[in-house]
Amino acid sequence: MNPLAILFLLFIGVPLVEIYFLIKVGGLVGAIPTVFLVVFTAMLGVLLLRFQGISTMQRVQSTLARGEVPAVPMLEGALLLVAGALLLTPGFVTDSLGFLLLIPPLRQHLVRTWLRRFIVPPRGPGGPRPPEDRGPRTLEGEFRREDD
Repeated sequence: MNPLAILFLLFIGVPLVEIYFLIKVGGLVGAIPTVFLVVFTAMLGVLLLRFQGISTMQRVQSTLARGEVPAVPMLEGALLLVAGALLLTPGFVTDSLGFLLLIPPLRQHLVRTWLRRFIVPPRGPGGPRPPEDRGPRTLEGEFRREDD
């Protein structure tokens, strides 16, 4: 599907779903409690996001100090950025998705799945060989003919 069409559907669909749930919740508990819930979830989300962000930044720094590439913590930071945007968007559905991204094991699982799917593992001992190595091999060497 065209990425522009997906964005269009998101910009139209997400607000419609949020409005639907805001009306439903407002009908059940009233307008003032609904507004309070939306503001409360945004504030709680920002507070949790701050702690998660600081923790992720410390892991990036410790990984860099060991001389390793901080791929997983950096991608977790990107997911935290998405979580922050979802939490600051008023509504219950986006808040639920934002809170799900604040769960560290779930976030790490998403990052590792993404890395396995889109990043080619490096070639090393016991690692997969590139496709060009899968054909017949030619061994170079010298030979000497000895008659009996």
